[in-house]
Amino acid sequence: MNASPALEVDRLTVDFKRRGTTPLRAVDEVTFALHPGHTLALVGESGSGKSTVVRALSRLVAPSGGRVRLGGAERTRDAAYRRTVQMVFQDPFASLNPAHTVGHHLRRPLLVSGRATRADVDARTEALLDSVNLAPAADIARRRPHELSGGQRQRVAIARALAPGPAVLLADEPVSMLDVSIRLEILGLLDRLKEERRLALLYVTHDLATARHFAADVMVMYRGQIVERGPSDEVILRPRHPYTRLLASAAPGAAGSRERAREARAARLAVRGTRTAELREAARDGGGCRFRARCPFATDRCGQAPPVVAVGGAGHEARCWLHTDDAAPAGL
Repeated sequence: MNASPALEVDRLTVDFKRRGTTPLRAVDEVTFALHPGHTLALVGESGSGKSTVVRALSRLVAPSGGRVRLGGAERTRDAAYRRTVQMVFQDPFASLNPAHTVGHHLRRPLLVSGRATRADVDARTEALLDSVNLAPAADIARRRPHELSGGQRQRVAIARALAPGPAVLLADEPVSMLDVSIRLEILGLLDRLKEERRLALLYVTHDLATARHFAADVMVMYRGQIVERGPSDEVILRPRHPYTRLLASAAPGAAGSRERAREARAARLAVRGTRTAELREAARDGGGCRFRARCPFATDRCGQAPPVVAVGGAGHEARCWLHTDDAAPAGL
């Protein structure tokens, strides 16, 4: 990628306070960059910290540490940042006010951002609806969210995010609440808008199959850390971290061959066979690899120190001791 990053995230950290105990670290020194016209996928299971990352970038959650640079400058507290970095939420019904019309949801950000005047705001509203394939636009603008289907509501949410003219779009599980039949339509719409508007897009999902086909690069997150990253085909078809391997085995459309599925079942059985007390002790101990309590390849070294990031071909990185000395077991 030759273009300068639209958004740079350097060692982003988010802690949540807990009464009577140490804070919970939901995001632990995460670093990445978003480029114009490029999609980066952030993948992980529920509770891994994916949504906290996008909420911190959209300023819905205050980061505890790290830096965020927009266009090379740190200016996350000003109004320009909020206009330039927009978010598409997971649930389109919850993110739209049921008391207001679709037109109201779009006119307001157009006027506040200065991208429309009172004289032309209706025309610009209809143009936004046309851009997300909602027609007839004038009729859709008069409706309220409950009068639309789930897919139509999400298109409205996307149009609202586009209204201020952002350079960065954060899509937090944008299709998980929708019917399977229209998920690809929404992803295709986001992909088209990314190309047309040169958006830097962060796509958050738990689905490796859509991540592979929709994003050029993938980051895999586990318990607040990025444990693997690289080109999507490399990460998903040839995973290096045991956690990514287990995720990939659950995605038949991506890399879920019968052989890999059998290996994943064997790995899960191996983890279940470990004594419960040992698993709890490993989970509490923050000195080693965070995945070792679930990893069938864990060694004594995994419990002694946090793993370093091993870099392979094509920029394929894995935070795992198994790859530091080219000592990965067969199949990894």
